[in-house]
Amino acid sequence: MDVWESGERQISWAARSMPVLTAIGERFGLERPLDGVKIAACLHVTAETAVLMGALKAGGAEIALAASNPLSTRDDVAEALRTYGIAVHARAGVDRPTYYRHIHQALDFGPDLVLDDGCDLVNILHTERTDLLDGVGGGCEETTTGIIRLRQMTAEHALKFPVVAVNDTRTKRMFDNRYGTGQSTLDGIMRATNIMLAGRTVVVAGFGFCGRGVAERAKGFGARVIVTEIDAVKALDATLQGYEVRPMAQAALLGDLFITVTGNRDVIRAEHLAAMKDGAILANAGHFDVEIDVRALDELAVEVIRGVRPNTDEYVMPDGRRLLLLAEGRLVNLTAAEGHPAAVMDMSFSAQALAVAWLAGERARLEPGVYDVPPEIDHEVARLKLAATGIGIDELTAEQEDYLHSWRVGS
Repeated sequence: MDVWESGERQISWAARSMPVLTAIGERFGLERPLDGVKIAACLHVTAETAVLMGALKAGGAEIALAASNPLSTRDDVAEALRTYGIAVHARAGVDRPTYYRHIHQALDFGPDLVLDDGCDLVNILHTERTDLLDGVGGGCEETTTGIIRLRQMTAEHALKFPVVAVNDTRTKRMFDNRYGTGQSTLDGIMRATNIMLAGRTVVVAGFGFCGRGVAERAKGFGARVIVTEIDAVKALDATLQGYEVRPMAQAALLGDLFITVTGNRDVIRAEHLAAMKDGAILANAGHFDVEIDVRALDELAVEVIRGVRPNTDEYVMPDGRRLLLLAEGRLVNLTAAEGHPAAVMDMSFSAQALAVAWLAGERARLEPGVYDVPPEIDHEVARLKLAATGIGIDELTAEQEDYLHSWRVGS
């Protein structure tokens, strides 16, 4: 089988579970909302992303695509995308300099709009490719990590164009962050280790939407779950949901499996590594490979055994303890597994596609800054998803509408 044919099969399989995005692509093909728009994207090069690229291309866009993580790139999917007429600058497993070179190659395209997954492309635009900024009318960002960086840029008046926070839609936080991350993270961990979770102590660092999903899935497998947090409200929420909440310094002594889901760096540091029990497993579900201090792990270890299992490296400590690092500390769900199921990405990428079309029409009227996705887009995605699955919901009667919009009606 040719490489492109393998990729095409993966894309076709993913599309079966993405009816909403497929329908949007068909609509885009008729309406052509992106005619003449050049898009540079930095996303995970997977079959699900390919379905998004197809929808945007059907809408008239010209696209250059780089990878947002070299370990998640599917080379056969990349090759299939090239046959669609999309310029793909990505290859699985490349080193850091090559990763950034690919982003520069996508930007050489001279984009009108940008799509980012972690803010690396936007960062490069604002630091190394400022010559292109005047031509960029706006962008979309789909990760919590990226939104954190963009809001900081906005606070410092550094962001030079409007960016839509696709990550912050209600449908994405619920469907993608919670259910998608929860399932795919544990899928990656189990593929890499073949461990049984029942009876083990799992430490989940971070109780945002992603961390909540990971904790729920681990609890469902029979694990004892400890949550670590810096936010008092989220820690209280975790407590009221029945989870044990501790500082990482205490949790480090107890955990069998550690999963970081915070969007911040050095969540697991040298002092935590020094306290962990023999055989502890370290996995990261945050976007960048900074949540586990891998450099400290390298410095502490007297021996590193690469590939004791696929995507699993063993670090031998001076006292003989062995710590297992999964996926080099990168996104475990996309490195050791296949990321979110296509049905999950159907929701996220549908919102992304509709947000891109909205941005193409509105960019001239928007000031630089971070914008929420218009609520009508979020509701449309949810409505289309329900329709695709054959689920019906109630509608308000005229009397109910009047009641909700009047202050004159008493009890």
